[in-house]
Amino acid sequence: MISVLHTRRWYRTENLARLLVALVLVSNLYAALGFFFSPQAFTAAYELVGAPGEAAVAGFGLLFAMWQVPYLVALINPLKQKLSLVEALAMQGLGVIGETFILLRIPPIHTVLRSGISRFIIFDLAGLTLLAVSLLIINRIIPENESKI
Repeated sequence: MISVLHTRRWYRTENLARLLVALVLVSNLYAALGFFFSPQAFTAAYELVGAPGEAAVAGFGLLFAMWQVPYLVALINPLKQKLSLVEALAMQGLGVIGETFILLRIPPIHTVLRSGISRFIIFDLAGLTLLAVSLLIINRIIPENESKI
């Protein structure tokens, strides 16, 4: 039988994992909503102009929001939805890798654009770190024989 102390520790640990996922989800949605509802504030940073630039940035915001579905599922119950947490971690990692390759392709003369992409890398690397810690926490809660991932 599981002791009350063990159950409380497990509950606190699960909530810590949930909090880390929530931090990433909220910061990602904050960025997504900013891009979607105020694209004109970001077009210059990506050397985009006019209505086409605003539409592109708003589209990025919509994509950012769509990509948050596994984060939301993992947030609801990180223990039962561990696969969604792993998916979110993979998505975050792909973002860091892809953004790094994009940065490497931008000529040094485009300092503002390079700066914007660099901020994305730092932002996504922070999220990747939080999600990795959350997954480590979940892996400590779930005994090896119960884990499918």
